[in-house]
Amino acid sequence: MAQPKDRRRVVVTGQGVVSAIGTGRDAFWNALKNGECGIGEATFYPTDELYITIAGEVKNFDAEELGLSKQFLLADRYSQFAGAAAAEAVAQSGLEMPLQGDHAYRAACIIGSGIGGITTMEFSYKMLFEEKKRATHPLTLLKTIASSAAAHVSIEYGITGPCFGVVSACSTAPHSIGLVYQMIQNGLCDLGVGGAAEATLNWGTAKAWQAMRVLSPDGLFPFAKGRNGTVLSEGAGILVLEELEHARGRGATIFAELVGFGMSSDAADMVNPSIEGASSAMQFALDDARLAPGDIDYVNAHGTATKVNDINETRAIKRVFGKAANDLSISATKSMHGHCLGAGGGVEAVCVIKAMEEGIVPPTIGYDGPDPECDLDYTPNEARKRDIAY
Repeated sequence: MAQPKDRRRVVVTGQGVVSAIGTGRDAFWNALKNGECGIGEATFYPTDELYITIAGEVKNFDAEELGLSKQFLLADRYSQFAGAAAAEAVAQSGLEMPLQGDHAYRAACIIGSGIGGITTMEFSYKMLFEEKKRATHPLTLLKTIASSAAAHVSIEYGITGPCFGVVSACSTAPHSIGLVYQMIQNGLCDLGVGGAAEATLNWGTAKAWQAMRVLSPDGLFPFAKGRNGTVLSEGAGILVLEELEHARGRGATIFAELVGFGMSSDAADMVNPSIEGASSAMQFALDDARLAPGDIDYVNAHGTATKVNDINETRAIKRVFGKAANDLSISATKSMHGHCLGAGGGVEAVCVIKAMEEGIVPPTIGYDGPDPECDLDYTPNEARKRDIAY
């Protein structure tokens, strides 16, 4: 779509993903369109004192086998996920790395995490308080902080422009990608790596989430009448974004164009989402893109499968899209890969790009019938063909 002359256009030239249903874009997408579920009994921590015993684990992940460098082998699992996803995205982009000279300062690396290296932290607490050790591992602090993934990736690829980690719960990856988009659009950078990673599957985190009473013992079934909570998972989703002419100038393959971004906050409650906040973010994105509600074909919903979220999200979509809401194809892919917290929007961004590319809307699995208050088209249980304009 044509943009005003004062706005630089931003395109996607690389995608990388680590998830409970596959590591790598192709494995991930094949699982999505086939409706495969990566949620099962948790094996990474003891569950005998838990009544929530399921999770979306990334199985058989081996950073060394994936060829990650030594700095990642010494890092927390969440940084390793970021390293693997970034490596895939950068390789797909065809960029010559590491960046050199002025080009390095014209690149951004914004990779966040909702929690950071919390498994490293739990291990250090166990050493101190249970095993009565006198000190923790010397890399504990560096492995724990929520900006370490961004730092590791920037070191790997020689990115010396803006580099930091966003921490904004489930919005972390979209915020990270959106910030890179704005930096490129406004002329601060020519390219950037944006997204998030999360690896929180440990006993302490499971206990904490269980105490909030928002987890399901059965599975993650968004918008369904029988939904009873969300399911924790882990993973990473990262994009390489570039200014359009920068990408064209080096003959890069362009997978999508990012034309709008919106942010808002509820300023109301820490856990209960409002209709106003969600609808404002969507409306701001449409306004930024100069698009009308009827121009949108597909929405990848947050769809956490909690009672309140799914109802309020449906209402927010209706508020923004009006009559056009009934023509939308919607899916909540968390039903397959689980809720990977800060990484969720990055993982789902890869899904959306593939959906546009192949003209396939992935399903919302585990859908046992409609909730009367969730009455839109959520693509129940089977993928569907649809031309998605982009």
